[in-house]
Amino acid sequence: MKKSIALLMLTFGSIGFIMAQTDKNEKKVVAIATEAQPKAVFEKTEHDFGNIKEGTQATVEFAFKNTGKAPLVLTSVQASCGCTTPTWTRDPIAPGATGKITAVYNSSGRPGNFTKMITVKHNGEGEDGTAYLTIKGIVEPAPVEPASPVKTTN
Repeated sequence: MKKSIALLMLTFGSIGFIMAQTDKNEKKVVAIATEAQPKAVFEKTEHDFGNIKEGTQATVEFAFKNTGKAPLVLTSVQASCGCTTPTWTRDPIAPGATGKITAVYNSSGRPGNFTKMITVKHNGEGEDGTAYLTIKGIVEPAPVEPASPVKTTN
């Protein structure tokens, strides 16, 4: 009976020791992984065009810097609708380097208020590697030209 109790205590003691070592190693790996992550820091995440005339191709540039310690890669940049076209830095952005996302809003046939979102997916830290950019403004309707009089011939 004493041997069984001693064996049981040795088994549980060993398991506890192994678990403690594993936990310490996992914390070290997480700390190292966090230190080596890229991080996208945007100068601004929202732009208000104010009033623009219908038919304008309104353009804005969102600049950002990789403040992390590993290359930053933008894996996807998508606008909330087809009226906004984003272009972006496709190459990896080294630590300390900058990149940009350019958004063009096509106001043709879209008078009135607008608010559009651009979703940026990347390999950096924060928000599960997602950043959100917003553009907004008011499209002033194009002036309506009076219809030309119809000429009749006798």
